[in-house]
Amino acid sequence: MNVVSVGDVKFGGALPVIIAGPCVLEDELSALNIAERLVDICAEAGLPLIFKASYDKANRTSVAAYRGPGLKKGLQILKKVKETFNIPVVSDVHEAGEVDQAAEVLDILQIPAFLCRQTDLILKAAATGLAVNIKKGQFLAPNDVGNIINKAISTGNKNIIITERGTSFGYNNLVVDFRSLPIMRDYGYPVIFDATHSVQRPGGGGDKTSGDSQFVPYLVRGAMAVGCDGLFLEVHPDPSKSPSDGPNMIRLDDLAAILKQAKEINQLVKGK
Repeated sequence: MNVVSVGDVKFGGALPVIIAGPCVLEDELSALNIAERLVDICAEAGLPLIFKASYDKANRTSVAAYRGPGLKKGLQILKKVKETFNIPVVSDVHEAGEVDQAAEVLDILQIPAFLCRQTDLILKAAATGLAVNIKKGQFLAPNDVGNIINKAISTGNKNIIITERGTSFGYNNLVVDFRSLPIMRDYGYPVIFDATHSVQRPGGGGDKTSGDSQFVPYLVRGAMAVGCDGLFLEVHPDPSKSPSDGPNMIRLDDLAAILKQAKEINQLVKGK
């Protein structure tokens, strides 16, 4: 296993890494408040934290949906979070033209699932030398990830992370095949499980995405049982008020119990 280090955080080590935060940045104060809660929760759980939030949700269902503060303001907010709490931060990059500016702030560049085969974007992100988290497209088999990894490492950068976020299953639904986690992990790079996007119902709300957040704890337990290297979790103080992905997000107050179980299963599986 190629261990990927992001500051003091190690993907592929003994502990599962927690990538958590709101779906989209709303404003600086809310980002700081959520980050502060996450720092406390993960410290209590004894698990490493990467803060995530999108500065631009470029793939919203509706043209009228809130997309975020944008690249410049969003990176300013993420930089504030990073410096205030001394934690790494990650966000999505959607175009090669964003990469250089994003790389000045972000510790991990994330390739969205819908863009996971965009060669120029992957090459540009990987060429920065930063860790790159590539989300497996909902339309891909796990074996297809090998080609994506080869694109990234062709730049000489082996700081690659792969994230599973479910596979399209009929109309407006996703399903998780837990065989995908060991299949992708066999390529030699850490694999993260995105438990909140995996319970989405894409376009299930007509002009928006719906979801089934009540199933997140079950999927977390399953992912840890097959030995993944971390969890990607979108959280919010009140998901019903989130401008994006509310139906599949975790309430912050529920996160500690989920992480406690995840850590216990990880220790059992890895014999620690």
